[in-house]
Amino acid sequence: MTWDDVARIAAERGRASSIVVMRGDAVVFEELRAAGPHDLFYAFSVSKPFTALAVHLLAQRGALDLDAPIAEYWPEYAANGKQHVTIRHALTHRTGAPYSTGWAVGDALRMADWQASVSAAAGARPHHPPGERVAYELLSFGFILGELVERVDGRPIARFIDDEFLKPLELADTRLGLETDAWDRRVPLVAGRLVEHIRRAAFNRRAVREAVIPAAGIQTTARDLARFYRALLTGGGGVVRSAAITAARSVSADGELDHVIGHTMRWGTGFQLGFPGHVRPMGTRASAETFGHNGSAVANVWADPGRDVVFAWLNSVILPRRAGLAHISRLSDAVLDAVDALDAGDALRVDGAAGR
Repeated sequence: MTWDDVARIAAERGRASSIVVMRGDAVVFEELRAAGPHDLFYAFSVSKPFTALAVHLLAQRGALDLDAPIAEYWPEYAANGKQHVTIRHALTHRTGAPYSTGWAVGDALRMADWQASVSAAAGARPHHPPGERVAYELLSFGFILGELVERVDGRPIARFIDDEFLKPLELADTRLGLETDAWDRRVPLVAGRLVEHIRRAAFNRRAVREAVIPAAGIQTTARDLARFYRALLTGGGGVVRSAAITAARSVSADGELDHVIGHTMRWGTGFQLGFPGHVRPMGTRASAETFGHNGSAVANVWADPGRDVVFAWLNSVILPRRAGLAHISRLSDAVLDAVDALDAGDALRVDGAAGR
């Protein structure tokens, strides 16, 4: 595979997209289609590691204990038998209550209302004991951990992320919740089938794009995402503690069935991890050390420590889950092939941001 193959596979979705690949500190491939360099793509669950790292940072500072019950810091969370659910359970999708309301649609209907979502998480009733199984916490992940950050630190999660990560790393095109003056920079989502049209309509709503949704609300550029993961790959860039990054990468599920996603996964403690030989977001050729997160197969970011590579890709087209996963896995594999070819002496290629 060459960089032309990477461009071809990335373009199969059509519409707006942005991709950046870094090898070391150099951008070895960059392409932007149907969007400006500062236009903001909705990144869905690419958001989760930002929120997880906030929690890990507080743990490294001694402000909280990952193995303490959430209710120790947020008493209301103990309702309906959740008094033994720990912060680590939330970070690893093992609270026993993947949906605060009991179903995904119920959680989605509340996602633009912080207080309603937090109250639902506090009142959730577990379906199984904490720690027993992995069940992906689509939206509740962010509201649980985001509320926890505010109760421990005092700052709302969006401000914490901005103060601790975005401003120090000068990621000016990344925000959790779109400010009113940035509305015209948003990249609208599109879809081709009924179910995906429902998701498109929900996540294009102004109330949703402007809301603080810590598990799914980051809006950013591929350049900013790549720079953030480059900092994580090099020990935090003097901003994020290396111990916090290591803790977030620590394996919590290694090929275990995720009872919400429906297939086996490798999970860290805030990140998704590479799963060699499997069609997963980081590709079939990913190393087990690779860490990052997929965002509804509309966004994808990962860092490979062994290859010293960072990959960030954002798109505007929502596909059915299986087709979307197959596409981003193939794209990740193409990137790895092209990067490996660099070692054979192939020239790098950087396209201008003005759009092909």
